[in-house]
Amino acid sequence: MLRSLGADACEVRTVEELEDIDALIVPGGESTTIGRLANIYGLIEPIRARVEDGMPILGTCAGMIFLGVATTGHDQPQLGVLDVVVERNAFGRQLDSFEADLDVSGLDEPMHAVFIRAPWIDKIGGDVDVLAAVEDPASGASHPVVVKQGRILATSFHPELTVDTRVHEMLLEMVEAG
Repeated sequence: MLRSLGADACEVRTVEELEDIDALIVPGGESTTIGRLANIYGLIEPIRARVEDGMPILGTCAGMIFLGVATTGHDQPQLGVLDVVVERNAFGRQLDSFEADLDVSGLDEPMHAVFIRAPWIDKIGGDVDVLAAVEDPASGASHPVVVKQGRILATSFHPELTVDTRVHEMLLEMVEAG
């Protein structure tokens, strides 16, 4: 998706590779595995330092969990750079995955979002802006699913699974803003 927007993109698996990038995307997957591998490869502190120094970062689904300060469940390795508490698999199991059109603050048109075993934000810090929320079908409560804190952007869904590039454009705009 980044390449389609004219940006160079590469995988980051080492501290040396991290030093050569302008922004980072932490993708979906399994958040405890992402955290464990980041810990094994010595990436947690270097990523945290780069983010604290202003490097833009995007976390999608499990990536959002990894960026947060805590989860509602068991402890797991997290960066702690996004002032949110995340509930893993909040919308349910794989069978409960769904798609929805979201009204995202700052965007003119709704964004189609694909939620797969998606988390939601349970608690949010004062410096975090909620850009979009989804209603929990079971309780009717509204839960943040797109947030921004400074140069940190996070989504509960997988923006890479649609043709809509606007989340990735937001990341690139943060890079261009310096």
